Amino acid sequence: MTRTAEVTSTFRLLAGAAVIAVALPLSGCLLPPPPADPAPVEEPADSPEPSDEPAEAGGDLPDGLSFDQGQELTETAYIEWGDGLMTDDGWTVVAPDNGDGGWTYGTADGACTARFWQGYIADVPVTAGDDSASSDAMLAALLQSDAATITPAATTGEFNYQISGSGGVENRQVLGVEGERSWIMSARAFTRTGVGVYLIVDCTGGDANAVLAEVIDKNAIVVSP
Repeated sequence: MTRTAEVTSTFRLLAGAAVIAVALPLSGCLLPPPPADPAPVEEPADSPEPSDEPAEAGGDLPDGLSFDQGQELTETAYIEWGDGLMTDDGWTVVAPDNGDGGWTYGTADGACTARFWQGYIADVPVTAGDDSASSDAMLAALLQSDAATITPAATTGEFNYQISGSGGVENRQVLGVEGERSWIMSARAFTRTGVGVYLIVDCTGGDANAVLAEVIDKNAIVVSP
């Protein structure tokens, strides 16, 4: 089943978003918990909407989406999340897509959530032609921080490209831990198209790394030329 509503989601920060001010450790491996609502949006015109119908790479598309290969996309390439949790009995809808570019699933046991977002990133200070630095800028905006703080703390991970288990879409990730709560935020900016996607896995008592691996395996980044 494919979501069919079309809206524009512009990456904006909510002035009243809750921010927990915890200092970044000198090790650079942990960050404060994310704001409760990290990417509020406006709704002017059309933006990518999620689909569970993967397309095959080909035509004008690169065979992978490393940060460098992102520059091989056409400016009109259509980028969206594939929704692989819609019919998964292990997941339930916590917050449906209400037209703001984001939606959230939760594990059946209530321990973890997976928050997805896709949309335009005109309000993020991206670096033209540098998807890696621009992905860090997305993370910095989400955490109301700056790239100088985020970049040394972030690592490079992968989303799947077009189909489950394929890998190939490089992203940037940060990890946070606070008591029993752990979260992993993964983001990818596509500077050629002006679009970005992110995923936040947030667990209390659950294994965030294992849940992230499951979510990424079941939800590909789908690109059409």
